[in-house]
Amino acid sequence: MKPHAPHSTDTLTTWLDYWGHVHVTGIDLGLERVIPVAEKLGVIHPEAKVFTVAGTNGKGSTTTTLAAILNAQGYKVGLYQSPHIYRFNERVKLAGAEVDDQRLIDAFVQVDQVRRECGLSLSFFEATTLAAFVIFKQQQCDVWVLEVGLGGRLDVVNVIDPDVAVITNIGLDHVDWLGDTVEKIAFEKAGIIRPNIPVVFAGQQQLPQAIQDKVAETQAQLYTLNQDYFYQLDEDGQTWSFASSGSTLKLPVGQLALDNISTAVAAVLVSGIDISQQAIATGIQQARLQGRFEIRQIQDRTVIFDAGHNAHGVEFLLKQLRKFLKYNKQYTEVVAVFSMLADKDIPSVTDLLKTTVKDWFIANLDVPRAAPVQQIQDALQGQQVHEFGSIQQAFETVLKQGNNNQLILVCGSFHTLEAVWEYLEECR
Repeated sequence: MKPHAPHSTDTLTTWLDYWGHVHVTGIDLGLERVIPVAEKLGVIHPEAKVFTVAGTNGKGSTTTTLAAILNAQGYKVGLYQSPHIYRFNERVKLAGAEVDDQRLIDAFVQVDQVRRECGLSLSFFEATTLAAFVIFKQQQCDVWVLEVGLGGRLDVVNVIDPDVAVITNIGLDHVDWLGDTVEKIAFEKAGIIRPNIPVVFAGQQQLPQAIQDKVAETQAQLYTLNQDYFYQLDEDGQTWSFASSGSTLKLPVGQLALDNISTAVAAVLVSGIDISQQAIATGIQQARLQGRFEIRQIQDRTVIFDAGHNAHGVEFLLKQLRKFLKYNKQYTEVVAVFSMLADKDIPSVTDLLKTTVKDWFIANLDVPRAAPVQQIQDALQGQQVHEFGSIQQAFETVLKQGNNNQLILVCGSFHTLEAVWEYLEECR
């Protein structure tokens, strides 16, 4: 039995629940069903400059920085990201601000009406992404900054032809969907490349053959880290330098990871968009993103939230963490509030974190894909582990029992972070 369509007067929660039940699965890669709906909505050829960002990790920080730089220059920017952490509205931003519920609902009404006219079913991700495009079109955004949800080639974001394609890096993640080798995954990411456009590849590894092949086939202009552009943190830790054949810039260090900030700067500079060095600097300083090495002060304790949930993401987290500890020597130990999803490579993640984390405070996540706490215990054998009934209890204990020499790291999954944020919201 098909779910009954909500109305424009229904709540956002009602609509999100509806989209969760319209299609047989939440993820259904392929563009056959999406393209006819996108065409009828009139969003497939936007009158805007489009940046599309794919990659295994770093997409959120890169798209956030890109949008912040372009906003600082005065462009009207539509930013689409996923997943959200606390509110669905985080996925769709106009001029740096989350869109309100009613704007999303109105877009959902349009998407639902058109998909019915086309006689097609849409997954949650497809419907909600098309709604973002509807909003950006209605608002006549000058620039669309789009984060690919999964892969690239068959992701709904790829119905739009980008003017600039960015691939942050390639690592093994979502292997059930994208393939079990770096080359197979690179092939999927390379699907966002179009003929004769600039392509930024920011991976630290050797350029995968699949991307080289796609660039050659499309005659795209490739800009590769450490070959076509370079960046380096200055000795003071407060500024950094960006260099390419066309420019050399000295810029402030922002809140987000420098690897991703530099990727955003490279993408802006190759795009041909008119941008000043001042706008780049201002955007970098203003860019913030929940859950990506996010540093917060809570009850006089320093807490770092990071959503890294695979080996590649955690290596990146540790790189930032070591840099942070180098400049903040008052922290003599790191304790972790930690849990993961069962379908992730838990041993790889914990093995990396064991080098830095002294004490572990773990619990089951309250979501269907949660790893049983015993699975996490097994991966942490030989470590100092404290088990709790919930992540909220684990975090509360760390706050109350610890001291100011401890740095608290909340990590392992977006859901781990969400559980702590819900706790903090309840305590307000």
